[in-house]
Amino acid sequence: MRIVRLANFVTTHSGGLRTALRQLGEGYQRAGHEAVLIVPGRERSDTTTSQGRVITLPSSPLPRTGGYRVMAGRRELTRLLDELEPDRIEVSDRATLRWTGTWARQRGVGSMMVSHESLAGLLGVWGMPKRDSLADRLNLKTAQNFDTIVCTTAFAAAEFRRLGVPNLVEVPLGVDLEEFHPRRADAAVRARYARPDEMLVVFCSRLSAAKRPELAVDAVAALRNAKVPAVLVLAGDGTRRTSLAYRAARLPVRFAGHIADRSAVAALLASADVVVAPGPVETFGLAALEALACGTPVVVNESSALPEVVGDAGVAVPGTPEAFADGVQELMARPEPERRLAARERAERFGWQQAVDGFLQAHGAVPVAAAVTITRQRPQAVLRPAVPDGLSTGGGAG
Repeated sequence: MRIVRLANFVTTHSGGLRTALRQLGEGYQRAGHEAVLIVPGRERSDTTTSQGRVITLPSSPLPRTGGYRVMAGRRELTRLLDELEPDRIEVSDRATLRWTGTWARQRGVGSMMVSHESLAGLLGVWGMPKRDSLADRLNLKTAQNFDTIVCTTAFAAAEFRRLGVPNLVEVPLGVDLEEFHPRRADAAVRARYARPDEMLVVFCSRLSAAKRPELAVDAVAALRNAKVPAVLVLAGDGTRRTSLAYRAARLPVRFAGHIADRSAVAALLASADVVVAPGPVETFGLAALEALACGTPVVVNESSALPEVVGDAGVAVPGTPEAFADGVQELMARPEPERRLAARERAERFGWQQAVDGFLQAHGAVPVAAAVTITRQRPQAVLRPAVPDGLSTGGGAG
């Protein structure tokens, strides 16, 4: 199969989504399928990579989003999709690319929408009124436009399950268990940020409103007020960078910026005592899972999907500085060998090959030997149960 994947809101700093796209694309290629990824960029490019063909379309940056770009020109993207003649499309943007489901159905092309976030949660972060009913209407429309909706956690699937959509599939994402490993711990990395008698806390994500980095800063302030010698490293960049610098002016907070080298990220995570993931709308949280793979426990926001990802290897707390500070101390009270072993064992349940297999199964794609020459034929249109006309869009989340 030729699987064409489309994603907006992808930048060099969009770690989680970029990682998932790369790992899935590489998995599709290994399975003998042809993967094509279309993303926005500064200029047009067309390259062959380990994850298959990657095409960037010239796109303007969105103001005040930290560099995000969106492919807004439907005519150009439609022309490109027609030229590529995909067997399946896989879309990672429920807002600006939802129309591609209609394009696919009109041409008999199978379609999948991957839900990487809670829409109701995002609308809440943006301060939208009546967000639950609006999210229900948009989610129902998405389910009607695509053959398959894939969610990576039960948390993400809940807003679709509430509507009773019949084409919902849950497929957990994975983690690179070799790249992210406890052996990446580095005394020199730790010494760069903390003294031997200090506790090293790490936040590894975009510095944006949805990720709540200010909560990590305030949690360290609460720890210091409790006479706990905690220091914080913010590994990431984004629109909140300047305001966070003011907020942390009198605190031991180090700004590491965006770390492009994955080995360096692994070394930082493995050298930390605790990682905090305060974002309330995370629907999988690859950074948290990477921390667990490095043997480092995580304190997560109980309002997100992360409690079901970290399990007993972490602590889920309310979204307040005091609660996060208490969560950090609760994890640190566990013997270090015990908490690090539990973190690694939890991460080992999430491999990328299982994720790739799950996505391919959702696509109806059968792995084939890479050595076999395949003559491509367009499959028949994918048939799926229709969404009942009378399906209610009410019943917003409480």
